[in-house]
Amino acid sequence: MKSLRELYRIGNGPSSSHTIGPRRAALKFLAKHPEAKSFEVTLYGSLAATGKGHMTDKAILNVLEPAAPTEIIWKSHVFLPFHPNGMTFKSKDGKGKVTDEWTIYSVGGGALAEESFDDRSIPDIYDMNKMGEILYWCEHTGKTYWEYVDQCEDSNIWNYLDEVWNVMKQSIERGLDHEGVLPGPLHLQRKAPTYYVKSMGYKDSLRSRGLVFAYALAVSEENASGGLIVTAPTCGSCGVLPAVLYHLQKNHGFSDTRILRALATAGLIANVVKRNASISGAEAGCQAEVGVACSMASAASCQLFGGSPAQIEYAAEMSLEHHLGMTCDPVCGLVQIPCIERNAYAAVQALDANIYASFTDGRHRVSFDKVVEVMKQTGHDLPSLYKETSEGGLAKGYRQMD
Repeated sequence: MKSLRELYRIGNGPSSSHTIGPRRAALKFLAKHPEAKSFEVTLYGSLAATGKGHMTDKAILNVLEPAAPTEIIWKSHVFLPFHPNGMTFKSKDGKGKVTDEWTIYSVGGGALAEESFDDRSIPDIYDMNKMGEILYWCEHTGKTYWEYVDQCEDSNIWNYLDEVWNVMKQSIERGLDHEGVLPGPLHLQRKAPTYYVKSMGYKDSLRSRGLVFAYALAVSEENASGGLIVTAPTCGSCGVLPAVLYHLQKNHGFSDTRILRALATAGLIANVVKRNASISGAEAGCQAEVGVACSMASAASCQLFGGSPAQIEYAAEMSLEHHLGMTCDPVCGLVQIPCIERNAYAAVQALDANIYASFTDGRHRVSFDKVVEVMKQTGHDLPSLYKETSEGGLAKGYRQMD
């Protein structure tokens, strides 16, 4: 597995696979061809189907257009075999002749891959890739998951996680202050400020839940408007983990050091899924995004409250298991309905999973690794119209409006 730096990416929303990934690809292609007189970019499959709502074209044009005129071609019904999020960049000379062509895939969380991609340039730094192996290591060394992260990463990882945590907190605080309508044809009102104010009028139990809703909404609404967020594990699911950690720090006084350790454990959970299945909604549906985010947040909260390695694994397993089969069907291709609401709901589910697991000794029949395996197969079996194409589910009947 790769470093957590490859998982937690700081960038602008609304989509890690549809915005951050294509922007990174455009930057790479421009760096290779600064002399080009024009560019042509063809978007395939999910990238084309929901690209306008996800601002894919803007992400690419903002990089290439200042250098040379750029044409975007949309081929939503052409799915390249390697991954649903394919794109082909072409550079041209002054006579319009193609000088180079590059097909690249945005595979989730802002990561890029080629069909013949040899990612040895980004080294594997974790020698164990399954949760069962890591759990066994924890139980036989007396250490916990964050200590395994500390053992595998370099010492600067804690500075990086500190930066991640600061961006997460800032996205919540900005989102709580911002009011108005989110960009796009849905004219969706921001809800985070209202939820925050209303929650203060309730007594402890309902106030606590309302605040978690408000924090998750705040980050997700910032993401939907193109604000600066952290992929956790993606942009579309970026509200879950920050909401839970921010709430627990505010309400229970956990130190930044303990929060960073919880971030490390959450990242390890997502890394296992990324390695053995997918964190891409276009590849495996929303179970791979919001489901994994819920799993990350439940593991982090269980660790903060003193859960054993087995209880932490159980909380993570439970959270992912109960998101199996969740479709990715964004209305009008926007990361708004049902994405924003799902983030808020998954945040409180993560806290419930922690409580449930803490009432047990951590022993259970279905392992986290088994659920990851099932999630991968379920994602494979889902029809493409339920994997970020806006052609099925809640999105059916709605069309993208310019």
